[in-house]
Amino acid sequence: MGATITIENAVKRYGNDTIINGLSLEVKPGEFFTLLGPSGCGKTTLLRMIIGFNSIEGGTFCINDRVINDIPTNKRNIGMVFQNYAVFPHMSVFDNVAFGLKNRKIPKEEIRERVEKILKVVKIDHLKDRMPAKLSGGQQQRVALARAIVIEPEVLLMDEPLSNLDAKLRVEMRNAIKRIQQQFGITTVYVTHDQEEALAVSDRIAVMNNGVIQQIDAPSRVYQRPANQFVSNFIGLSNFLKAEVRMAGGQTCLAFQDEPSYTPPMYNLRQDAADGMEVLAAIRPEEFEILAQGQPGIPAVVQSSVFLGASTHYFLKLSSGQEVEAIQNADVWEIIPDGTQVSLAVKPQKINVFTPDGSQALVVREELL
Repeated sequence: MGATITIENAVKRYGNDTIINGLSLEVKPGEFFTLLGPSGCGKTTLLRMIIGFNSIEGGTFCINDRVINDIPTNKRNIGMVFQNYAVFPHMSVFDNVAFGLKNRKIPKEEIRERVEKILKVVKIDHLKDRMPAKLSGGQQQRVALARAIVIEPEVLLMDEPLSNLDAKLRVEMRNAIKRIQQQFGITTVYVTHDQEEALAVSDRIAVMNNGVIQQIDAPSRVYQRPANQFVSNFIGLSNFLKAEVRMAGGQTCLAFQDEPSYTPPMYNLRQDAADGMEVLAAIRPEEFEILAQGQPGIPAVVQSSVFLGASTHYFLKLSSGQEVEAIQNADVWEIIPDGTQVSLAVKPQKINVFTPDGSQALVVREELL
């Protein structure tokens, strides 16, 4: 079983600039925990504070019940996989992986057994005598992963480990990393700016912006019930439409600014979403239903479309001039021609609703329908 990582009120400053101010989180034993956010949001800074590469200006960092703030990096029993692989070019694959064990004065026979075992796990045992210059990027990343795991760390940290790989290899390696992490049960903190990557590998995701955690949740909940407009816009794609809460016959509805007469019922809004309240509706492209003109919905005109095999991606314009995107499954055989006037209905159980400034969700997040 992996270790628990607890961070309380972390503070990081560079000169007069405060990058992280009072951040707290807990990573559960054996969890694959991802720090996700745009460049400069503080995710790599936080990772480097955990391993000891960055100083800590405030707060407490613990692995299990041990405070690690002042423990040297080489005494923290943490494995690290870097963006640029950081394999030693003058050492063979075997010697690269054995490096940490040799530094720990492990007996030679045990080193050989542990290295050969981990090379089989990461599926590069046939390359053990090869030099890094003769390895592909994916093979080098497997060497780096094996080197980090073979020392049997309490915690594994990974900083954008797939960013230098091509698209196909990224998918292959992310699947391998997840499989190996589950096999060993190592508590893992993974840093990425790639939303799809985070959704694919994580047990939980912490979405960060400007040094602040916006939401910590399971991947499905982050995508389906984002905590605010930033998360909704950063994870996937959302169309944001101005709307108003309406009460009609005891039923809570939404009236969209572009078509006030279209009032789909909402069964999952919080009680403080009062009649007449202005809101911001977040609608993902797949949460629109494209209907014939005149059907209940928001009037729109098809501007263009892209056929993607399993689906068709439509770009439309509303009467207000706002441009939106919608996705329709390819089981609808005919692609709607450009210039066609249509109605856009929403799937009320799927869409999200925020306060006008986008800072708070008004959907009851326990209801994932």
